[in-house]
Order: sequence, then structure tokens, then C-alpha cells
Amino acid sequence: VQLQASGGGLVQPGGSLRLSCAASGFTLDVYTITWFRQVPGKEREGVACTRRSDAMKFYTDSVKGRFTLSTDNSRNMVYLQMSNLKPEDTAVYYCATTSSYLYETQWSNDRLYEFWGQGTQVTVSS
Repeated sequence: VQLQASGGGLVQPGGSLRLSCAASGFTLDVYTITWFRQVPGKEREGVACTRRSDAMKFYTDSVKGRFTLSTDNSRNMVYLQMSNLKPEDTAVYYCATTSSYLYETQWSNDRLYEFWGQGTQVTVSS
């Protein structure tokens, strides 16, 4: 199982970015995949999740209405479309996966994920 995140960069407040996570070694529909982010000195935060088997989506409150997680199962890709970006969205973003079926109270717990991609830096600044 491997994950590779890309698409980060510098964007002005109010702008948009799309992050990509290329998955290999497994098929998306049997794994839960989540985007996390981390700021130096702070705990890793779950941002958005697509759950295995039923593709239920979960989002942390601060990104609801602004971020959208999508998948392309034919290409084994997971995307995070980020719009109306704010300076507080600045972080290193990671994609992670687990074979577990996670409930709404569990998906943002980073200890439940077995595989992680490398991070991609997102900086929101004028």
C-alpha cells in the first residue's frame, strides 16, 4: 500500500487548490481514506474522509462548505478540492488510509490509520 500526495502550493486568501492522492497496492472502495493536516507544534487534524464500502463522506466543521473530497476509482485517485481558502488552512496535508470501517466519531483519529503518504505543503497568504 502506497500513497502519494501532491498539489500543494502558495495561494492567496479566497483562492482555491486541488490536492491529489495517488493510491497504489489497493482499491479505493475497500479502504477508508482521509486527508489530515498538521501545523508545526499542533496535533494532526482530520480534514475530510471517505469511508470504505459506502463512500460516506465526513468533514471537519471548519472546512464544511469549502472543501470537497472526491475519488476516481478507475484511476485510484483521491482529491481534495479546497475553495475559499483561509490563512488558518495553512498546513502540511497528508492522505492516509486504513482497511477499517470507521464511524463518525472515529475517522479523525490518526492512530487508526496504517498507511500514510508524504505531506504536501499548503500556504494561504497574501
